[in-house]
Amino acid sequence: MLGETDLFVSQIGFGASPLGDVFGATDPAESTRAVRQAVASGINFFDVSPYYGRTLAEKRLGNALIGIRKNIILSTKCGRYGFDSFDFSASRIKRSIDESLTRLQTDYVDLFMAHDIEFGSLDQIVGETLPALQEVQKSGKARYIGITGYPLAILKAATESQRVDAILSYCHYNLLITDLEDDLEPFAKAQRIGLINASPLHMGLLTEAEVPVWHPAPAGVRSAAKQVVELCRAREVDPAVMALGFSIGQPYVASTLVGMSNSEQVETNLRALDFELDPVLLLELQQIVAPVKDVVWASGLSQTFDVKSCPER
Repeated sequence: MLGETDLFVSQIGFGASPLGDVFGATDPAESTRAVRQAVASGINFFDVSPYYGRTLAEKRLGNALIGIRKNIILSTKCGRYGFDSFDFSASRIKRSIDESLTRLQTDYVDLFMAHDIEFGSLDQIVGETLPALQEVQKSGKARYIGITGYPLAILKAATESQRVDAILSYCHYNLLITDLEDDLEPFAKAQRIGLINASPLHMGLLTEAEVPVWHPAPAGVRSAAKQVVELCRAREVDPAVMALGFSIGQPYVASTLVGMSNSEQVETNLRALDFELDPVLLLELQQIVAPVKDVVWASGLSQTFDVKSCPER
C-alpha cells in the first residue's frame, strides 16, 4: 500500500517515459502490447508525465489503456513540460490536469504529482503549487497528490508543512546509491507518506544499452556502472535483473518504477520478482561501487543542491 492511501500498487511499476521516445524511438503498437502484457502479468501501477516526449508518452499510454483503465493505478505529473520549461503556478497546475486527462482518455488520475520541484522556488512550491494540487484533489480529478524530485533535501522541506500522499524519488536507491534509506525513508515513515523509488537502473547506466548522451552522472559513476554491467555479464547474470532485484528489496518503498516500452522489457523486469541475489556477486559489485557510492549530481536551482563530490577515475 502507498502510505496511508488505499492504493495497493504493484511492487514493480511501469515507468512510461520510454513511450515518449526518451531513450530512443519506440514502436507504438509494441508499446501498447507491452502495457497490456504488464497489466495481464500483475503490474498495476503506471506512471507518466507531460514532460516525457512533450506529451507523447501520455498520448500513447492513454491509447494503450483504452478498455482497461479501471484495472490500473494511474499517475501523472505537472509543473515540468520541457527540458528547461517549468511552470509551478496554480493556474498552470489546474490547466495541466485537464490537459493530461484528455491525453490519457480518463476522467481522473489516482496520483497527481508536481514534477521535479527543485526547479521551482521552495516558497512557490509550498505556498502555491501544493495548495493547487489539493484543490485538484478536492475536485475529484486526482484521488491523491504528491511531489517528485532529485535532491532529497527539497523533497523533505516541501512536505514538512504541506501534506502530500506520496513522494517519488529517483536515482537514490539502487546498486550505485542507497542514501534514500538513510535520509528520505525515515522522514516519509514519520510523516506517513508513501514512497516511490524510480530509476532502479540509474537511468540506464545499469543495463547493457548505450548510455544516453544527456545522462548527468559524473564520469566516475559511469565507469563504476560499466564495471558492474561487465561483471554481471561475466557471471551470466542480466545486469538489469540484478539491479531491479536489489532495488525492490527496499522494505518501505511501495513500488519501484522501471521504464518499459516493449514486451521483452516487461518479461525481463518481471523476472526480478523471483530473482535470488547472489551474496558473493553482490559483495563484489559493492566493492566496485564503493569509491563512488552515494555520489549525486546537481539538479535544480542552486539553493536545492545537496551534492557529494565524485572522485574521477
